[in-house]
Amino acid sequence: MAAPAPESAPLRRPRTVRQRLWRYKFLYLLFLPVFAYYTIFQYWPILLSFIVSFKDLKLGAGIWGSDWVGFQNFAEIFSDPALMNVFSNTVEISLLRLLFGFLPPIILAILFHDVSSRVFKRITQTIVYIPHFFSWIIVYGIVFAMVATGPGLINNALEWFGGERIEFLLSEEWFRPILIASGVWKEVGWSTIIYLAALATIDSELYDAAALDGAGPLRRIWYVTLPAILPVISFVLTINLGFILYAGGEQILAFYNSAVYDTADVIDTWVYREGLGRLQFSIGTAMGLLQSAVGLVLVMLSNTIARRLTGRGIW
Repeated sequence: MAAPAPESAPLRRPRTVRQRLWRYKFLYLLFLPVFAYYTIFQYWPILLSFIVSFKDLKLGAGIWGSDWVGFQNFAEIFSDPALMNVFSNTVEISLLRLLFGFLPPIILAILFHDVSSRVFKRITQTIVYIPHFFSWIIVYGIVFAMVATGPGLINNALEWFGGERIEFLLSEEWFRPILIASGVWKEVGWSTIIYLAALATIDSELYDAAALDGAGPLRRIWYVTLPAILPVISFVLTINLGFILYAGGEQILAFYNSAVYDTADVIDTWVYREGLGRLQFSIGTAMGLLQSAVGLVLVMLSNTIARRLTGRGIW
């Protein structure tokens, strides 16, 4: 009869940092490219931009050779007489984007989730996803074709019904609705992806149980669907609140003109003019630092509120 094999001695848990590094050295080596990427392309630029915001950057001298000016760049920002209007426009446009752009992706995702035909679902999803990949210049071209004074489709319809043509893109009254509507149209389909992923995790037996209890389609949405995706809704809302001072400068640069500066000029366009137009790189960077700081505070505040109301946050 063969003797039983001796039991292997249990592995000792490394106690010191040096022992852990040596034991898991291959895992750390695999992690090095990721660490290098985030250090070089993410954290190092953030550190440099933080330094530039407190300097008077000269291209010839570079970052380290430029003079240190402390809070002078921030003082110049707040001394600009146009800044209050810029801040006001930024917050108003951002809140309008949040107000009119937050619910449509949720509604559209629920509609997609309830569609029984896979073919129809895939076709419609593809159609609403496509605008996300358009550049803002292409979107502007489409909007121009719709609202232009001369050949615009909407103005032609207004004239055909006996109305007068409207200068939509030159009107302060119409500029923001066009801006918000085109932005929602471009991103509504793509924004449904995260909600569709959350809806896919809902147990179908919950819907069956609700149907047995007599709940109709709307009640099943209210009592099953929405509570199940509430953490995702809270997460998206918290992230969006962090971008209150980012009103979509790229879109506005493509759409706006001198006739609508009073209602369209935002922080991003101001930074474009000051930072690139007047080569005031330090002032533009200082404004970017302010935007990031305010965004961080808003994310932390909204996360705290979300945890108290729903019991869940993003951390």
